[in-house]
Amino acid sequence: MSTFLESQNWRYATKKFDNTKKITNDDLENLKEAIRLSTSSYGLQPYQVLIIENPEVRAQLQPASWGQTQIVDASHLFVFANIVDIQENHIDDYLNNMAKTRNLKLEDLKGYSDFMKSKIIPLPKESKAIWASKQTYLAIANLMNAAADLKIDVTPMEGFEPEKYNDILGLNELGLNASLVATVGYRHEEDATQHFPKVRKPNEELFKTI
Repeated sequence: MSTFLESQNWRYATKKFDNTKKITNDDLENLKEAIRLSTSSYGLQPYQVLIIENPEVRAQLQPASWGQTQIVDASHLFVFANIVDIQENHIDDYLNNMAKTRNLKLEDLKGYSDFMKSKIIPLPKESKAIWASKQTYLAIANLMNAAADLKIDVTPMEGFEPEKYNDILGLNELGLNASLVATVGYRHEEDATQHFPKVRKPNEELFKTI
């Protein structure tokens, strides 16, 4: 079995974190880089990731997270917040970055810029928000995979109230919306869930070759 698959078998959605264990700065930087390198549609990365360390802020967020203890006990709390209404300036910023990174002339990217804008900008605001939120799922997958390789636990969460997160973190003013939450740290030895066998569909049910 590959080391990747071994890590996938090791990981699980941790229910109880050890609040005495903290992620090292080096490991945190590795996790951030894994998120930064995540794939996204067009490469646009239409989101921002907030890393919440402040215990007072996390205590405020816990009631908006259905009271889940992982929010306050994990070493770090990652909040993936998608751009609500993508505009031309977001695409322009991306293409400026591309031109600089790849040593290209901005005018040579005009065709790509026009294509992106023609596909994204005319969409209704709600459709753009949904599309952008889907990109955060790709980013959180990279976080989970990189963390498992480092034997760091990650619990992805949709069980929270985005509107309250937006209010507490001031996301509305930034044009952002809390899409996903991930608690990151180390499993508590008392978390019985770590010993449960994984429940997954068998290959013959999950896959179909055509």
